[in-house]
Amino acid sequence: MKPLFLALGLVLTGCGAAYISPSVPGPAENENVRVIPLTAQSVRIANATPYQPRALPGAFFETTGDVNAMQAQTGRLPSPAFSEQRRPGTVETRLPPPVLGTPYEIGIGDVVVLATRQGGTTVEELSGLLAAQSRRQGYTVQDDGAIAIPDVGRVQIAGLTLEEAEAALFQRLVESQIDPTFSIEIAEFNSKRVSIGGAVRNPTVAPITLTPLFLQEVLAVAGGVVAPDRDFVTIRLYRDGQLYQLPLRDLPRYSIRLQADDSIFVDTDFELEQAQAYFTEQIQLAQFRQSSRIQALNELNTEVDLRRAVLEEQRANFQAQVTLDAVPRDYVYLSGEVRQQSRFLLPFGRQATLADAFYDQGGALLETADPSEIYVLRASTDPARADEIVAWHLDAEDATNFVLATRMELRPNDVIFVAEQPITRWNRAISQSIPSLITTGVSAVTN
Repeated sequence: MKPLFLALGLVLTGCGAAYISPSVPGPAENENVRVIPLTAQSVRIANATPYQPRALPGAFFETTGDVNAMQAQTGRLPSPAFSEQRRPGTVETRLPPPVLGTPYEIGIGDVVVLATRQGGTTVEELSGLLAAQSRRQGYTVQDDGAIAIPDVGRVQIAGLTLEEAEAALFQRLVESQIDPTFSIEIAEFNSKRVSIGGAVRNPTVAPITLTPLFLQEVLAVAGGVVAPDRDFVTIRLYRDGQLYQLPLRDLPRYSIRLQADDSIFVDTDFELEQAQAYFTEQIQLAQFRQSSRIQALNELNTEVDLRRAVLEEQRANFQAQVTLDAVPRDYVYLSGEVRQQSRFLLPFGRQATLADAFYDQGGALLETADPSEIYVLRASTDPARADEIVAWHLDAEDATNFVLATRMELRPNDVIFVAEQPITRWNRAISQSIPSLITTGVSAVTN
């Protein structure tokens, strides 16, 4: 039998009809080929080869934007002009300490009038009196606390009562050998004042004179309190860095004497008109909010439609380029006893496995493929070993090894090769040789 096969081989070789089957050579046949069985450990080594899958353009990940932020920008409301008015609670009464009843002391800025007796006729005396009255500016207490009197000089009277000032002037007149007959009075009180403001008709500054000044009097001088609801009016008194207060309704119960530099403010904790204006404004703001939301929604829908149209156009353009094979792609090639000799596109944005490519193209031909001879052929990435080919060998005769196919990641330009069964190789050789033998025999008989 063996001589017959040998003779048949010689005949086929002579006829040029010998069948040649592709296979993966071992290291003994080709030193540049390394065959590595696929195991759980070798799969991890194979997957360690660096590879970054190609990414889809940004248009596939973009959305129409933050709807809430866009709506907030287009529907922004104006700032309110009025603040909400809340009815205050009970105001704590804090009264100032009582002011001692001391005589008035002349101060800087006060204007004093000196009346002196003049000799001569009645007309001359009257003229002298009028002249003295017209010289008030000359008797204004200066910054140094003195007044300047002709023929007498400067006399210090600031900080003195009227009696003390009269005694000091008498002494200076005697020293100047001038008739010490005179009278002194204060014409203008400018050194001691009290200010009042807030919810009063006429905010003003009231002077403190020889008679005591009380809080009720200052309110009267300012024209009284002006407030729609007097139950919520508070009088605040600032004195020597301290704040005192009491409700307006309790003012008749107290007699508060004021002193120099007191500051009074009539405070309306609740303003009825402002409260009404606030609620009116809130109604207007609600109406504006409703209309602005409708307008913002329309603008938002228009902008979303425009953005969506742009994104859809970008995506459609990219998909058309992919269909026309006009964009770079990564491929894996399938060869041998597979359902279809083809190339498999590596997907965008993720890794693909041997199982993905193998079964996407229909898998192996069950009648002719050798399940124990499935290879992933990969060129070496080491520049020093550029000619080396690594053949990752999957022995699928043991069906459990197909699990390794689901873990084995593919790289660009990998070749998946499935070898044929030995019987398939023999059948193909026979089917190819028989027509050649018949042709050879006929030719011999003819000749």
